[in-house]
Amino acid sequence: MPVELTRIDEFALITLNRPEALNALSFQIVREIGEAIDEVAVSDARALLFTGTGDKAFCAGADISELMGRSVSDIREGARRGQCTFSKLDELSIPSIAVINGFALGGGLELALACTFRVASPNARMGLPEVKLGLIPGYGGTQRLPRHIGEAKAMELILTGRFIQVAEAERIGLIQKTIDGDLMAGALEFARTFSGYSLATLKLAREATRRALDVNLDEGLKIEADLNSLSFLLDDAKIGTEAFLSKSQPKFVDR
Repeated sequence: MPVELTRIDEFALITLNRPEALNALSFQIVREIGEAIDEVAVSDARALLFTGTGDKAFCAGADISELMGRSVSDIREGARRGQCTFSKLDELSIPSIAVINGFALGGGLELALACTFRVASPNARMGLPEVKLGLIPGYGGTQRLPRHIGEAKAMELILTGRFIQVAEAERIGLIQKTIDGDLMAGALEFARTFSGYSLATLKLAREATRRALDVNLDEGLKIEADLNSLSFLLDDAKIGTEAFLSKSQPKFVDR
């Protein structure tokens, strides 16, 4: 199976399993990723992890052979399909983590950018090299990369198509953490820094933060006030505040 959905304890794991092609994204694989995300959405997982089989690549990008000889309408439809698939990660009630083991290029980096967080092994290399093919990113790279690292740095990486190593990626905020040793164990440890909190609260916090860059400050503050008010209506708000006052450990119920 080129896209495998499994579990590790309380977490869902989607693995791109096409190592002979560096886990490249065919149109079929993009569809299967969307179907796997849909399955995760109705599960009881507390976070979703994405990775690729092998130590050479998380995902080396699009399957270039599929891009040849297509009409403009087909190309646009394919781009929108990929964008919609990756945007499903925004709609999940749980955070997602890209576990980058090797190359994350083009569509592979765009998939990682759609995740809530990114962690990487020391050998990881990341970039949007589409310009080298006379193309531009089409699965959200031009929109998400500036939101993560700022317009000027994103513009440089997109216009040069250069690959960056993990030290630079961490320094500019593209990844949250470099993990030496067992990458998956480190990713699970990272996931557990937030997965024990109320999923309902985490979703509201993610929504408020994500919308911050889409509106001006005054409108953003109104959104924050609205979502902050909603958080007070959650059962978990009562559980959390009562636990704080009684100096006990809260047992959240995710609503």
